[in-house]
Amino acid sequence: MRRRACRTPRGSCTGNGIPSVRPGENTVEIKELGHLVLYVRNIERSAAFYRDVLGWRQVLPAPADSAGNALRFPAAAFSSGRTHHELLLIEVGEDAAAVPAGRRIGLYHFGLKVGDTDDELRAVLATIRQAGVDIVGASDHTITHSLYILDPDGNEIELYVDVPGVDWQSEPHLIAAPIRPLRL
Repeated sequence: MRRRACRTPRGSCTGNGIPSVRPGENTVEIKELGHLVLYVRNIERSAAFYRDVLGWRQVLPAPADSAGNALRFPAAAFSSGRTHHELLLIEVGEDAAAVPAGRRIGLYHFGLKVGDTDDELRAVLATIRQAGVDIVGASDHTITHSLYILDPDGNEIELYVDVPGVDWQSEPHLIAAPIRPLRL
């Protein structure tokens, strides 16, 4: 296997091929996570899950739009209203390989904030149970209370609320607090 050459404006790299950057040099500043793109087997099934179970607003194609899909390929985009889209689903067909189980490289899960209180998380739990969605995990992370589910293609999703009164910005060590079972 060939290693890709490490190229930087100054040509310097660490021993493992990662460009070296000194604090204060020209670096990228990430403002926020903009969107996720997921490959799915069946766009109708996955769009229904994200729209009808999780309540995400479908922006493309508009569900009632008789003009068809402006994307010109089997896909669907969703937005919470924060930006143009936070999620894009692209259909790759029923014969696509499954997400491998266990430890692997790549996406483990993504988190969606669903409210600000445990009462809101309880309501989410009732809704997803009523829809027949299995809960694959429930954790108290000190800073968040989280439920874990799988979408129709096996992508893991964390549905969470920030715990009121926990100031992780003043006490960043709380981010690494031991994980406890969630008791709602």
